[in-house]
Amino acid sequence: MLGRRSGSETITALMDISLTHRLSFKQAGLTVLVAFILGTLLSVTQVAVDYASEEASINREIRALLEISHNPAARIAYNIDAELAQELVLGLLRSPAVTRAELIDNSGLVLASVSRPRRESRYRVFSDSLFGAQRQFSDPLYVAHAPNEALGVLHLEVDTYAFGSHFLRRSLLTLLTGFARSLLLSLILLVLFYFMLTKPLVGVIRALSERNPQDPQHRPVPCPKGHERDEIGTLVEVTNRQLSSIAKEIEQRRHAEDRLTQYLAELENIVSARTAELKATNARLSRSNAELEVARTTALNMAQARSAFLANMSHEIRTPLNGLLGMLALALDGPLSAEQRQQLGIAHDSGKVLVELLNDILDLSKFEAGQLELEQIPFDLGVLAEETASLLSQNAAGAVELTCLIDPQLPAQVVGDPTRVRQIVSNLLSNALKFTRFGRVDLQVVRTDEGVGIRVRDTGIGIAADAQARIFQPFAQAEVGITREYGGTGLGLALTRRLCEAMHGSLSLQSKEGFGSEFYAQLPLPDHGGPAPQPRLQGRIVALTPASSGLQQMLSQWLPTWGLDYQRLDTDASLLGIEADLLISDCPECLLGIRPAVGTPILLVTAYGNFLPNDQALRLAPLQQIARPLARSGLLQVLRHTFHSDTADAQSQAQTQPQRERSARVLLVEDNPVNQMVAKGMLAKLGCQVLVAGHGGEALEALEWEPVDLVLMDCNMPVMDGYEASRRIRANGRWPELPIVALTANALSDERERCRAAGMNDYLAKPFRREELAAMLDSWLPVEVTR
Repeated sequence: MLGRRSGSETITALMDISLTHRLSFKQAGLTVLVAFILGTLLSVTQVAVDYASEEASINREIRALLEISHNPAARIAYNIDAELAQELVLGLLRSPAVTRAELIDNSGLVLASVSRPRRESRYRVFSDSLFGAQRQFSDPLYVAHAPNEALGVLHLEVDTYAFGSHFLRRSLLTLLTGFARSLLLSLILLVLFYFMLTKPLVGVIRALSERNPQDPQHRPVPCPKGHERDEIGTLVEVTNRQLSSIAKEIEQRRHAEDRLTQYLAELENIVSARTAELKATNARLSRSNAELEVARTTALNMAQARSAFLANMSHEIRTPLNGLLGMLALALDGPLSAEQRQQLGIAHDSGKVLVELLNDILDLSKFEAGQLELEQIPFDLGVLAEETASLLSQNAAGAVELTCLIDPQLPAQVVGDPTRVRQIVSNLLSNALKFTRFGRVDLQVVRTDEGVGIRVRDTGIGIAADAQARIFQPFAQAEVGITREYGGTGLGLALTRRLCEAMHGSLSLQSKEGFGSEFYAQLPLPDHGGPAPQPRLQGRIVALTPASSGLQQMLSQWLPTWGLDYQRLDTDASLLGIEADLLISDCPECLLGIRPAVGTPILLVTAYGNFLPNDQALRLAPLQQIARPLARSGLLQVLRHTFHSDTADAQSQAQTQPQRERSARVLLVEDNPVNQMVAKGMLAKLGCQVLVAGHGGEALEALEWEPVDLVLMDCNMPVMDGYEASRRIRANGRWPELPIVALTANALSDERERCRAAGMNDYLAKPFRREELAAMLDSWLPVEVTR
């Protein structure tokens, strides 16, 4: 009951709409407003028409009155009868509109004149504003038979209020009847709109309000009678469709809510299970993190221990190696028999192999520890490649032709780390020479869009396809048998690839087993200036060499670049009738019978072991022999000498490398007796006076009493090491310009910085060669002690 009563009250509240807010009232009001405006316009139009008609009637009635009075007035004026004239004007005054009448003869004499006051009224102001207060009329008098003879004038003064009052009454009546009609029309329309619009809509609203949304039957809203086909019927039909759709949607949502409630319950169960799993996983992760932290700490400790071990091992291995190689070098400089020199040379080469192996292991450890640092300095890549090929030419087999091919467009200098680039070239070239017994090994350096390319191509044993990826792993080679036959540790290619990647380059391989290999290193080394200017020579060169030889490829590339006329002939070709300024050949046997038929100077390019004996060389004079690989500088020097254009060059060449005579006093601070003997012997052969100190304390005492030009300071010594001694020397202030060069067996990357931080000027790693020691002395000794 309470719910039903509440619903009834809600419906009553919804239906309690004031009259002014009902749609029928608004519709009737708008209609009446329009009708009122139209009626008013029509009434105003009617009043305007009446006004025009009244305006015309005033003039028309007065004119008619004048026409009636014209003839009597003319006779009176003609007879000059004042009595009749007085009667005439009094008769005219009887007209309600006439307020004054006057008859005047032709001489201006007033025959009769009458007047009366005008009628006053409070509405007169409206009439006067419309028609004017009064009007004047005049009628000239004449007789019919003499219209041109004036007899006088009849004057009338008319009060317009007599006409205006009638017009005002008619206008007021017209406006009041129009308003009454509009009011009546409004009431009729209001009733009609109520029964035709408001009442049906109120019924629809009441039906919608009484409808229960939760009623399962969903009864439709009834349509008012008589409105099935009009807008109200359409509204009811659309409403019923929308209500049906809403009922279906509510039902669907109710089912969806039921399913969602079920899913939420299942989700809560899943979340509870996952939460338990996450707690267990977090516990496991916490344990794993703790284990990882322990493993990380262990790894760091192991890395530190490994670095310390490598430093110690490097020092412990390099120290005896320095003594071994130094003593062997000193022995090789003395008088020896051929057998002794060969034996000591083998021992010295074996020691150098041990040093290279130690360097490779240290470089690999630097990569793994992330401690490799690259320099960025300009250097001549072409000269570097030729020097490296010349140093490694002794490793070439007798039947192998080693050729160094430099691109003429190669920049004069590039920017990079020359030591690491030399290591790349050396590893690739050593690898090619090791596995090539006959044929060719070519080192080619070209300019590319990305920088420079270094290509090493050989005709050796090749690499199987399944082993090409494996050879770049440390301590790995293509096959087990290769290590037994050719030797090696398997570190060279692994280090080479890592060096290329460290320079943001790449290393690729193309090989076929039994047909040789080609390694290509692409390095993004920026230019430091354009290509070097090439000399311009004049002459004709003939080469006796096969078309497939490396010498032919090198000569055909460079001789035309220098402006020379070049021709190649086969080794068995006849030279009769051939005119040339220089004959170049790589076949010693082809030259034995050439004299005296051909007197052209000869340049023989061959391996060291294939040089002609002195007696044969004398028979072929003029003859020059150059070892493979032929370098550009060596070839250019021979050409200039041949063309007699080398006088100035020879003098400049001689001046660039003068023989230095040293008289420097060097303080050697070294605790190892063997290394003392080695360094002292090398320094003595270089012309230096040597003072020896066993540790840093002795070095400080020696500096107090003896003047020295340079200090060679070992780093690891008892009593006082080289770092502390260097710091004390710099802190003393008496020797601010004294060069201190570190002698250390620790070849790790941070050692150089540690030495500089202690106040040392340079760094020389053990074992060192006499050439390296001499270059260091030339860099730091003053000119007056190096002549």
